[in-house]
Amino acid sequence: MTAARQNHIEQSFEKLFRAHFSPLCYFARKYISDLDTCKEIVHNVFVSVWEKRETFDFEKPAKSYLFTSVYNRCLNYIRDHKKFIAAADHDRDEASGNTGINHDHLEAAELEGRIWEGINQLPEKCREVFIMNRFEEKKYSEIADKLGISQKTVEAQMTKALKSLREHLKDYLYLTLLFIVKFLS
Repeated sequence: MTAARQNHIEQSFEKLFRAHFSPLCYFARKYISDLDTCKEIVHNVFVSVWEKRETFDFEKPAKSYLFTSVYNRCLNYIRDHKKFIAAADHDRDEASGNTGINHDHLEAAELEGRIWEGINQLPEKCREVFIMNRFEEKKYSEIADKLGISQKTVEAQMTKALKSLREHLKDYLYLTLLFIVKFLS
């Protein structure tokens, strides 16, 4: 590998790391309460990207890949530490007088997993438009300007994305409603 190519990869990696490390840690906190564990999970995702740096395409948007990777590693962590998490929940519930075991974070993780699964199944442009609108909170006009497409195309892509996600999540309607009720109460 040439020195110029190596330098470009290092700069691209650093830019990716600086832009996404903190948001990914915040995202991981939705599933895992320990900040140090969240940072370790996100760090490991970036180590994986670094190890694949020669084949990783830094020119393509990597946000979806990074969030999916962090999400999957959080689920793996929860799965691997399930007994410990359940025991900690039980101890906390007993101390607070709550006799039920709190599984809200597992239900939320399952639902968000299904959502990300659906998002990742969207066609690339459709997924990009959806993420920009729903996660980056960009308006349709801003997305159209950034991608060099018409606002009508953005609207069509969002309609397609929402229809696809509704179809993908139709079996989880009950879980979604349960999550919303618990979230709002």
